[in-house]
Amino acid sequence: MHFDVIIIGGSFAGISAALPLARARRKILVIDAGERRNRFAAVSHGFLGQDGREPGLIVSEARHQLERYPTVHWLNAKAQAAERTSNGFAIEIDGKPMKEGRRLILAAGVADRLPEIPGLQERWGKSVFHCPYCHGYELNQGRIGVIASGEHSMHHALMLPDWGETTFFTNGIVVPNADQVAQLRARAVKVETTPVRKIAGDRADVWLDDGRIVAMDGLFTLTRTSVQIPWAEQLGCVMEEGPLGQFIRTDAVKQTTAKGIFACGDAARAAGSVALAVGDGALAGTAAHQSLMFGND
Repeated sequence: MHFDVIIIGGSFAGISAALPLARARRKILVIDAGERRNRFAAVSHGFLGQDGREPGLIVSEARHQLERYPTVHWLNAKAQAAERTSNGFAIEIDGKPMKEGRRLILAAGVADRLPEIPGLQERWGKSVFHCPYCHGYELNQGRIGVIASGEHSMHHALMLPDWGETTFFTNGIVVPNADQVAQLRARAVKVETTPVRKIAGDRADVWLDDGRIVAMDGLFTLTRTSVQIPWAEQLGCVMEEGPLGQFIRTDAVKQTTAKGIFACGDAARAAGSVALAVGDGALAGTAAHQSLMFGND
């Protein structure tokens, strides 16, 4: 079967991209590997009308609504590679025939790599977070720690006092200069320079190398991200380097630098959230549809 559009990724951005195409009665295929970025979080915040809901429920309900449209096909699988053909694109999937489509939308998101501190990964999405807008309010202005992972962590530390009493654990990664020390002091941020040994406890207590234990209600740290579609560059998509990792370069309507390929969601911006991913997907889906109507194959 040859599709009008193949969408790689069936989370917030991918489903949002699929919806306008389905409503235009275009034949589409969504290929989803089930690696939604916020699968570690119990609840999602900041998305209009869905604040405080479990993210998996939002996605499953959205998929159910999408699959009511008869031109939608869904495949639970991982896209291994893609190649350009005379009719568009062919997608390679493990153990299955190639899937072909005229347009391609990349919406598979990113993977997070946390600082290598024992106890951090196990608490990711529960008491260790990266986005204060998504998770800061629920800490009820309590004790918040920021674990440095790079120079951009300084900005992170300056943000967090709006959500609680903040301690910046520099962990040998960041050495604030005089101006930065003044900024941290002005924001009432405590600075702890002793290296972090591990994270333990029911929430996120910080164990330091000198034996002290600093009790925290929650921790924030910035991850390094990598695009979940490593073969995007092989198709001609230019990557950009953001403060936290690479992402796919797109224009104002989510067209990549490669003809016929669109990208949306966290894979296509330097930072992201559920709301931004959904908006990106809507742009990518409508732009892909209009390229089918008015573009040249």
